[in-house]
Amino acid sequence: MMHDICQAPVSLDDPALVAEWNGMIRAFMAHGTATPTHLGAVLSGAPNFAMGHAAKGLFSLMMGRKELNSVAREAGQTAVAALATSGGSARERLWVRALGEWLDGRPSGAIAAMERVLAEHPTDTLSAKVSHAIRFILGDGVGMRASIENVLDAHKGHALEGYVHGCHAFTLEETGDYDGAEAAGLKGLQLASDDAWGLHAVAHVYDMTARPDHGIALIENNCAAWDHCNNFRYHVWWHKALLHLDRGENDIVLALYDQQIRHEKTDDYRDIANATSLLMRLELEGTQVGDRWDELADFAQHRTDDGCLVFADLHYQLALGAAGRDDAQSALTARFAVDAARQGEMPSRVADPGKAALAGLNAFAEGRYDDAFRNLASARPGMQTIGGSHAQRDVFERMTIDAGLRSGMYDATEALLEDRIARRAGAVDRFSATRLASVSDARRIPAQ
Repeated sequence: MMHDICQAPVSLDDPALVAEWNGMIRAFMAHGTATPTHLGAVLSGAPNFAMGHAAKGLFSLMMGRKELNSVAREAGQTAVAALATSGGSARERLWVRALGEWLDGRPSGAIAAMERVLAEHPTDTLSAKVSHAIRFILGDGVGMRASIENVLDAHKGHALEGYVHGCHAFTLEETGDYDGAEAAGLKGLQLASDDAWGLHAVAHVYDMTARPDHGIALIENNCAAWDHCNNFRYHVWWHKALLHLDRGENDIVLALYDQQIRHEKTDDYRDIANATSLLMRLELEGTQVGDRWDELADFAQHRTDDGCLVFADLHYQLALGAAGRDDAQSALTARFAVDAARQGEMPSRVADPGKAALAGLNAFAEGRYDDAFRNLASARPGMQTIGGSHAQRDVFERMTIDAGLRSGMYDATEALLEDRIARRAGAVDRFSATRLASVSDARRIPAQ
């Protein structure tokens, strides 16, 4: 049996197909556009390669789009049939099991299967990245860190070592070790100059520690790390926009929005999340965004019954509320109520914190800021579980804090601000500084 670039067994007997598989792995690690091209070539040349079909299914589920569930299910059936026909290594059988677990509503089971692969093959960077990605979707920062740290030593001198340091950097940042994250991410970039994930992890550090100048310079001086990417490059542009927002350069933020972040009008949930959260941040800062919400709401109103990820749904609702699409808002809210009553790993996230968060967003859109604050604040302890990063979920933090200010709940708002600052290693960014000033001003006014 041959081995791939991860030093793990792969049941391909054609060196050219192994080269394509290795190309897929490298592209996947780098968030490159060539990932599906390489995978397609492998499956065309080896239609009974079960792990390839499992990869197609897992990658489809990661997209968080309801219509891709059927693609993933078909890939799963083909993978099972391929195993029955040609067998496969234990690694490949576990990949097929991982897909089956997720299709049955147990993404944690998919993670467990990947971790079993890593226990046998700690050099398997591809399985490590997939475990990392699913944990990210589930908001499991601690698990992400433990998983990648278990394979760090095995990757010393590995062809893909740089990407592992990039993953490690992200987990360190998400668990509050900002110095360690910065060092790991920069080390990863030295070893893998196209490691967009590692670069973006360091950008997270500079956002969380209120060092926008460092973040902007990092992104501008390392274009090779991310300009080759699939739509992940829009997310890097989004990070750059956040850093400019922290410098108060809202005109630059809008220009980045129009020229880069939404230059291509995609309906990928990650792109919608970038856009909706950025527009909301701008509006909270008093910047008029014109009719930009309408384009996003047009996509969102066709996603009210998706139900793949709470993270995605909440961003859809942001667009619907801001654009005044009342019927679509009501439809998504009704679907949340149905999903919350179901059993399972994802429905449990709809029940808590999803329902409260959605109610808070609805109230905020309607100007009922006391209800918005109460609901968003009650959802806050569980928001980690909807997935995404601290930076991505911060839009909900900002809305909670502004709802508290607008409803006159100054003590509770100040407490949230202080907690937000503590989570950012004591760094006070522009948002925190201006809101603390607003609390102080509001308290002085009655005494005058």
